[in-house]
Amino acid sequence: MTEPTPVRIRPEIAELPPYRQGRQADADAFKLSSNENPFDPLPHVADILRSRADINRYPDATAARLRERLAERHGVTPDEVHIGAGSVALLYQFVQAVAGPGDEVVYAWRSFEAYPGMAVVAGADRVEVPLTADGRHDLPAMLAALTPRTRVVVVCSPNNPTGPAVTGAEFDAFIAAVPGDVLVILDEAYIQFVTDPDAVDGLREPGLGRANLVVLRTFSKAYGLAGLRVGYAIGHSRVLDAARATAIPLSVTAQAEEAALASLDAEDELLARVRVIAERRDRLAAGLRDAGWAVPDAQGNFLWLHTAAETAEAAAAFEAGGVIVRAFVGDGIRVSVGEEESVEKVLRIAASIVATLPEGHPGRRLR
Repeated sequence: MTEPTPVRIRPEIAELPPYRQGRQADADAFKLSSNENPFDPLPHVADILRSRADINRYPDATAARLRERLAERHGVTPDEVHIGAGSVALLYQFVQAVAGPGDEVVYAWRSFEAYPGMAVVAGADRVEVPLTADGRHDLPAMLAALTPRTRVVVVCSPNNPTGPAVTGAEFDAFIAAVPGDVLVILDEAYIQFVTDPDAVDGLREPGLGRANLVVLRTFSKAYGLAGLRVGYAIGHSRVLDAARATAIPLSVTAQAEEAALASLDAEDELLARVRVIAERRDRLAAGLRDAGWAVPDAQGNFLWLHTAAETAEAAAAFEAGGVIVRAFVGDGIRVSVGEEESVEKVLRIAASIVATLPEGHPGRRLR
């Protein structure tokens, strides 16, 4: 029996499940459930963090130094850069700034698990547009889903958890067709892992000149700062001001800002690690396909197995083999690219699972 709530909760919030992060792993297992960077922090970054002992002081609420650095890098003004406690915090800020009861938030599904929650918290209606059969955004269908009530459209590229990226040509045609008063959020949390030359890059595309476009990026993945929570948005200053108005003050710590600045200083070394992860991802994808899996194009630091009704059993098989994965029950499994030592184990377990799937299963590769 469910214990009654002692205060009045909005019904839609009461029904909304809390965000569920990837499960932790025992010391003898590989944690491939959270899309984390498997490399330890760079010594230079760790030294910077150790030097910041002034935790009795508030941080700069605007993260001005980091904004200025990013503005210089991307050819914009500091007012066109907004820093938040990870890109997910920024998502919530933008949606709350533009959408409310009676409005609609459009996004592809399945995509990032936080998207449904950000709409519900704002009081807006969710409009989920199914992915294509190969795990890609169906941008024409997303355009067709727009109504006069639409306030936000979110495009996740590469798409988490399925992996494919939207192409630059697709995105350019898409944003040109979106009404100018509808906010388009291009969520590029995994952009550094992309190796497809045709993939969209929100900070290089002509669409960046559109005042209704905001590009989100993060230091959590490629830069290995997931535990510090720091991401950024680039867009029109008036749109960013609206998000800044909804932000929790002082949510980006001084330590996070320092680590982000230090990571930008060491970017060549960090991006060399990203190339290692991308190569490992491609080997994993090839091995999974050779084993019989129909793996979508993988452009992030993860791979997607469409396990459908067999998801719970498949996740249990991985766990029994010492690999913790992210299971979306009834849909599929996301496997993050982790340590090199995990590759053989993932391939062995995955091969044993696919061999048990019936002919015609959506997760099996056609031969």
